[in-house]
Amino acid sequence: MGLVQKPARYVGGEYGQINKDLDSVDVRVAFCFPDTYEIGMSNLGLRIMYGVLNGVDGVWCERVFAPWNDMEEQMRRSGLKLYGLESGGSICDFDVVAFSVGYELSYTNVINMLDLAGMQIRAEDRNDSSPIVIAGGMCCFNPEPLSDFVDLFVIGEGEEVACELIELIKAAKKGAISKREMLLAASAIEGVYVPTLYDVSYNADGTVSAVTANDEVALPVMKRIVHRLDYSFFPVDGIVPSTGIVHDRVALELFRGCVRGCRFCQAGHVCRPVRSRSSENLIKQGIGSLRASGYDELALLSLSTSDYEQLFELCDGLMDWCEPRRANLSLPSLRADNFSAELMERVQKVRKSGLTFAPEAGSQRLRDAINKNVTEEDLLATCRIAFEGGWSAVKLYFMLGLPTETDEDVVAIAGLSHAVLHTWKQFAKNKSRGVRVTISTSCFIPKPHTPFQWEAQITAEEYLRRVNLLKSSLKAKAITYSWHSPEQGLIEAALSRGDRRLGRVIESAWKLGSRLDAWSEHFSQENWRMAFEQCGTDPAFYAQRERGRSEVHPWSIISSGVSNEHLWNEREASRENRKTPDCREKCSACGVSGVFAVEDRVGGLYARNVQP
Repeated sequence: MGLVQKPARYVGGEYGQINKDLDSVDVRVAFCFPDTYEIGMSNLGLRIMYGVLNGVDGVWCERVFAPWNDMEEQMRRSGLKLYGLESGGSICDFDVVAFSVGYELSYTNVINMLDLAGMQIRAEDRNDSSPIVIAGGMCCFNPEPLSDFVDLFVIGEGEEVACELIELIKAAKKGAISKREMLLAASAIEGVYVPTLYDVSYNADGTVSAVTANDEVALPVMKRIVHRLDYSFFPVDGIVPSTGIVHDRVALELFRGCVRGCRFCQAGHVCRPVRSRSSENLIKQGIGSLRASGYDELALLSLSTSDYEQLFELCDGLMDWCEPRRANLSLPSLRADNFSAELMERVQKVRKSGLTFAPEAGSQRLRDAINKNVTEEDLLATCRIAFEGGWSAVKLYFMLGLPTETDEDVVAIAGLSHAVLHTWKQFAKNKSRGVRVTISTSCFIPKPHTPFQWEAQITAEEYLRRVNLLKSSLKAKAITYSWHSPEQGLIEAALSRGDRRLGRVIESAWKLGSRLDAWSEHFSQENWRMAFEQCGTDPAFYAQRERGRSEVHPWSIISSGVSNEHLWNEREASRENRKTPDCREKCSACGVSGVFAVEDRVGGLYARNVQP
């Protein structure tokens, strides 16, 4: 009888993986994804960094994923240390252990993976012979909760920073310099944050008093971006997983950044400015990836796919190749305000998948307050186009607990859902198939570097009250409703806006047994409650407290290039239900264009007010 589920997660040997001769390797990198194989191998960022690092002479980058609980049990029982999939070597013998951290509920996985590797989990306890522990990813725009465990953070996009760090590590190994000397040298690289080079003080009420930089290092640390995306690496000859993964398809990145300015969206703010790839280049990359992998589906990825102005040319070029080979082209991240029936007919000739939209709020007042520039008329017109075209399934995503939300706004979600159903009854091409309208709600999480970073999250009890209000307002059997756990949302919000003192809480939760917290079957509210209690703090202090304009944020150590003044002005505009035009219509003076000298001429998107 098998001892673990899905053993293919742990054996490597996939088509397209990169193997190297250890005798020719100067630096070994363990690229760790703190979640399961199925999640990690669906991540395009991991695939990009794997290719970038392995493209450097003398560097071997191997993949490492968090084991499921059954595999962890067997590893601990047998004394097997966490290993790289390519060589099977223990990662404690590598030079670099690098984590890609995109979700706060994976923090305990980071600690657990270090422990499974036989390494000290705290940076201060590791000696000069230990691997350098690096973290990057979206969560590192507030690196403080993980600062006890990580030697250095990469802020922003990692392709160029990683190569510069590798050269530094090569030189450090040859020169036999100390770990502190190497970290001090690394701090001079743009986009690198070394926590031990900064001190944080606190007020009597527990808020941050000041952040002080030592050794004349940068404060704040400015994020790093790839300026010319069209010339950056893309993994055409990528790894083909030997077991099913969450997104089992080719993913094609159209552009980075977003012009929209939704006030709740962290990625939309920290990934500015917009930089895109040309349609000509994307067509080559997409077809090449399909040929190399054997996949029969290609997804176009970005924060807002339908804002890519060469989308028709791109889809036509890809469909010329895909249609005769029965390969499907899918477009996630579409918006209801620029949906095109012609476009959908072009890309879904092979098969019609369901349509997904994120109105985020039920009423127009609240959509204006969060700057989600989508109207009910936009959504219903889009649904009419889809239903007339033969589609019969629509998913709608909303948040509960958005700033200024009222019960009327909650009930409006039901009204909007019923209006979508009524649109199907009026305009569906084929009513015999029936219709599925699926709505989902999650609890609003106030995120750093957004206009809502000062706002409070509602309590779990209030969230569930609003869930029940919405449930009671949904009358049609054709509408299905699901909602996310408010308990997980509380911990996510606390970790999202936390400071260095939360390192003790994360460690305590891990010692109590928390790991794989993003999975509802593994998440333990009791573990986290006890961890906060043991450390003498309260998650509500971080998650459910409105912050004043003058309060020093833990993440003020980091700059995304967007000014705090702009974020505050946007927060004030939300209180007046006042919309801000998207960046193509009018520059909102967010500050990014004055920091990053980027002019995007490729995909029709842009970064205006470029400084010389």
